[in-house]
Amino acid sequence: MPSYIGPGVLEVDTLLGGWEKVTAGYLIEGPAPVLIETGSQSSVPTLLEALARHGVAATDLAGIAVTHIHLDHAGGVGDVARAFPNATVYVHEKGARHLVDPERLVRSAAMVYGDLLDSLYGRLDPTPGDRVHVLEDGEEIRVGPGRTLTTIDSPGHAKHHLALHDSESGIIFAGDAVGVRLPDAGVLRPATPPADFDLDQAVNSLHKFASRSPSGIALAHYGLVGDPAGLLEEAESTLRDWAATAEAAWRGGDDIAQALTDRFGAQIDGVAEEHRAKLETLNGIHSNAAGLKRWLETTKGDSAHPHPH
Repeated sequence: MPSYIGPGVLEVDTLLGGWEKVTAGYLIEGPAPVLIETGSQSSVPTLLEALARHGVAATDLAGIAVTHIHLDHAGGVGDVARAFPNATVYVHEKGARHLVDPERLVRSAAMVYGDLLDSLYGRLDPTPGDRVHVLEDGEEIRVGPGRTLTTIDSPGHAKHHLALHDSESGIIFAGDAVGVRLPDAGVLRPATPPADFDLDQAVNSLHKFASRSPSGIALAHYGLVGDPAGLLEEAESTLRDWAATAEAAWRGGDDIAQALTDRFGAQIDGVAEEHRAKLETLNGIHSNAAGLKRWLETTKGDSAHPHPH
């Protein structure tokens, strides 16, 4: 069942792959309610049932906002937009065209996910262009009198990433910009996938969040985390540790994924196998290694070419 994590903030477990506490959507209540994150296309029936049980009628929802267009966050947008015909779809400028014409995004996702694309995530149905509203940095979505969601342009994880700061609860809905912390695995891991990961941008985004002094941070994976200042400091130091480990391996001609496994793999040694599997599927070391490698090649490639042994 959906549960409240703040005044008028309903957390909905969208049950990716049937797994609990892996992917969250958030309903911000008011005269013009807004859903943040749809989850994947495979999660749409779960999401729609949860919203219906909560009394959200087809004509009630005013907005559907996604923090970025990766399929575990936005794969359901086309279906959810159909189910709520009055809702405006809010997205980062660099993601909007992919919601309208998802063919290229789905093709690249198929290369990344392989068979998991259809068995776990699903695809992405197009959204009519006249339903899509591009959010500028600092723009406000009005949910009701005295309640707004303010956009925070927050690249690093992806160039099309934004977060939303709720004026009433004080919560920042941070998508993947702070990383992944599944309650059943317990450890905060950075999310550094290809093709856009950039360390400097990611750290700058964390600083932007901190400067807004949020009351809490709600992760897409998963849930509300208290002590926002401590969480953001942990996220930055974790990001820097992973990046430094990857860079040392890359400069030495060593395998980045192996170096990350050697350094950080033991963090989840005590976690039950089923929960480790969730974390590895959603935010595995190999995906993070690939994103770090691309970032290193793009930003450091001219200054020092790695040399093989």
